[in-house]
Amino acid sequence: MLRPQLNDALKTAMRAKDTRTLSTVRLILAALKDRDIAARPKGIPDGIGDDEIRQMLQSMIKQRRESITLYEQGGRLELAQQEAEEIAVIEGFLPRQMGEAEMVEAVKAIIADTGAGGIKDMGKVMAALKERHVGVMDFTKASALVKTQLGG
Repeated sequence: MLRPQLNDALKTAMRAKDTRTLSTVRLILAALKDRDIAARPKGIPDGIGDDEIRQMLQSMIKQRRESITLYEQGGRLELAQQEAEEIAVIEGFLPRQMGEAEMVEAVKAIIADTGAGGIKDMGKVMAALKERHVGVMDFTKASALVKTQLGG
């Protein structure tokens, strides 16, 4: 589902001469090709699935957010702006992200489902969150919420 969407976005960006979108989609496709090649020895000849693609996109966004922080600290605002534009393009391929209130509700539901009683159960809760909410939840924020809920 995501592969055709990425290829269509590449073609559209080429026709529109949208250099930022074009370069960002090319970066995504290159990373996707690397992941596909790495998956072949694991018995996945057709490439990674949409869930793994979404995780890859999430990690690309995380990398860019970290870069923005570093560029801003270094006074390189034009590079920070470029990274922010890339984030906007990448987010266009992801489903709508959960808001803070939705994340709190999801964390509470998982804690109740897993019967987690303390901070020692954090790994179990995070694994369940990643299983159920891949691609729609910021797991860095979710980790902090889980710690708070479990009394850590």
